[in-house]
Amino acid sequence: MSSPGLPAPTLEGTLVALEYPRTDVLECVADEYVRLAETHGARNVLVVKRHPAGLEELERVLASASREAGMVPTPNVEALPEHASKVIEAFDPTIDRLEYEERIELISLVIAGAKRDIPPYLERAREHDSFARDVGQLLLEVTRQRHTQSKLENGDDIHPCLEFLFTMNDRFHAELDARGFIERADVIPRAVESLENNADGVRDRTTAGVDAVLAIQFEEFRELDRRYLAALTNDIELVCVGQRHASVERTRVEPGALETISESLNIRQTSRSEPVGPPHAPIIRWLATGAFADEQEEIRGRAHAYRIRTETAREQTRLVATEIGSLRDRHDWSYDELVVAVPRAERVPWTRRRLREAGIPTATIDTPSLATDPAVAELYAVIRAQQTLEHEAVEIDSETPTDAIDWDDAVIRRLAARVDSFSPELLIECRDHAVHTTLERWIERTDLKGRIADGGSWIDAREQFDSVERILDIARFVERTDLVSPDWDGVQRMVARTIEYDAPHVHTIASSTAEGGVTVCPVDELAYATYNAVFVLDCNDGIYPGSQFLTSLFPTAWLRSMDAFPAVTDPTVTELEDTFRTLTDPETVGDRFETYHVERARRRLALASRAATNRLYLCSYERETDGLRRTHDESRYVRELRASSSITITDVEPTTQDGRVYGPQRTLESVLGEPWGELERVRRRASMGEPVDLAETESHFQEMALLLEDDGLDPTLREAIRTQFEFAAGEVRR
Repeated sequence: MSSPGLPAPTLEGTLVALEYPRTDVLECVADEYVRLAETHGARNVLVVKRHPAGLEELERVLASASREAGMVPTPNVEALPEHASKVIEAFDPTIDRLEYEERIELISLVIAGAKRDIPPYLERAREHDSFARDVGQLLLEVTRQRHTQSKLENGDDIHPCLEFLFTMNDRFHAELDARGFIERADVIPRAVESLENNADGVRDRTTAGVDAVLAIQFEEFRELDRRYLAALTNDIELVCVGQRHASVERTRVEPGALETISESLNIRQTSRSEPVGPPHAPIIRWLATGAFADEQEEIRGRAHAYRIRTETAREQTRLVATEIGSLRDRHDWSYDELVVAVPRAERVPWTRRRLREAGIPTATIDTPSLATDPAVAELYAVIRAQQTLEHEAVEIDSETPTDAIDWDDAVIRRLAARVDSFSPELLIECRDHAVHTTLERWIERTDLKGRIADGGSWIDAREQFDSVERILDIARFVERTDLVSPDWDGVQRMVARTIEYDAPHVHTIASSTAEGGVTVCPVDELAYATYNAVFVLDCNDGIYPGSQFLTSLFPTAWLRSMDAFPAVTDPTVTELEDTFRTLTDPETVGDRFETYHVERARRRLALASRAATNRLYLCSYERETDGLRRTHDESRYVRELRASSSITITDVEPTTQDGRVYGPQRTLESVLGEPWGELERVRRRASMGEPVDLAETESHFQEMALLLEDDGLDPTLREAIRTQFEFAAGEVRR
């Protein structure tokens, strides 16, 4: 990557290594930042974090530490990908980053135009919904690691499917270069090349005024990331902070412990004493290292976490919502001090929606699947209608009667259902030579944004606004590119492809509602975050650790023999031993591939547990939905913790000990279930021959009678409660 004859610079500096994932990791980072700021001045210290998740919290902690040290709080904090983007832009201001929707279209065109035959397996795999996403993710990783077909042609056999995909990726990047685009996965590799060669003095300009660099989350810095640091800090003081036994993302593609990737650095321990930690600190240590603290007797009876186990996935989130209400009542915690962690980004929209249905505000704003967004569906119907007008050669401002046009009935029905007083004439009135202008006119004349704002909560509106902007961006892109025809056929094809292949993980962002809200995020984003309570959802054995690793594109049996696959597929016994301390006897491992990635899944649980400063909840369910469906075993790690005599795992019940119920949905269900509950209590005691005191029941029902007389009670709810009493009493009602 460097110019011929110029070796890649060696990474030199200091690594502050934490023994295992600690809850005070940000305080350890702050100690190093203050030392560097006092030496070089706060404005001259650049803080680079490997991943963008948690940047705001990191900035707050560093600013607070600066104030306590008597300095002006001006931390300069950036995520590595964004810093690399600035390097690229400084080197070539004219280059454009390829957006996700544009990437989908270009890859599709490259594969469709392939002159060589598509391998039969991939041809069949194209029929699956996840094919495009799986291929896209694979090619992103290929690009990040700078795998090319020419580099892999070294005499080794390459699987035909990988050979085809690598060739397509080379063609894809040739098209990008020809059009002046760069995709996100190529930003760091390109930036490394620019810094190492100091092309046009870009390194000198980038490091002007920077005397020290503090690299955070060093355990996740890959080979190219470390080269980036080395090129950036060639004559600048470098301090890295990393956690042992904490790498999940780097170890996916590169085996080895923290020491393995820091051989050229001076390693020292943090100056901060290890904290006593939260009640579940021994659980964090066990998940990360396989061992409890040395003071085994001291922790006996003290190590404590909570367990939520329900019948269905929906019930899991509802019980989580109940417990959130209970925590706020008992501890006066705000919503933004709590987090619900899901195993993958695709699970965020569903979980957030269920929590909000249960009355819990959420702070996560995400762009949901375009296929389920009503505003997108409306705009897509407009696009289809404009296609019809274009095909029938209806001129702008044409006097052609709309009833003479062969409209798609489904399109017209959808628009009529969405827009009051809709008529096909409105479609002609909005027409313009520019497709994006036509859509903008529709949005304005039908008051689409106003209807969105009036139709629900502000967080729903925010998401739909973002979706509308994405559709408009696609329309603008179609008009300025030669990838697709700049007409309604081109827009329709690109929007349809984007809807089909949309991936939630590309667009998810975190924000805060005006009144605060519970964060919902993937567990991987908790590596350097802290919350009072963490709810880890879906702790089923099929997820932690799971059985399908790396990708669903190829069978696991194939992956084991795919040496060219851009991930760890054939780890050695030595690599297993070096990477995971949780393995007691690597020599006896039967399936090294499965064992390696099972241990990575265990680490994900460790990182999620580390984020909780007070309470850790391990949540799971038996079935996805009600009915006779496949059951899910609880995660083996939760089962081992429950079996340990040193750990106390307390089950969370649907109601608190004092009988309180939290959340609107849970409260409604509780009220409607009261008649049946009392009936069952009486029947149960009577069947056992025990005396039944109806005074308590009478008093309880009297309270409900007063509730029914309340003028503020929803009439529908009042009728529902009365109906339940009549059913419980055995009355027949139609």
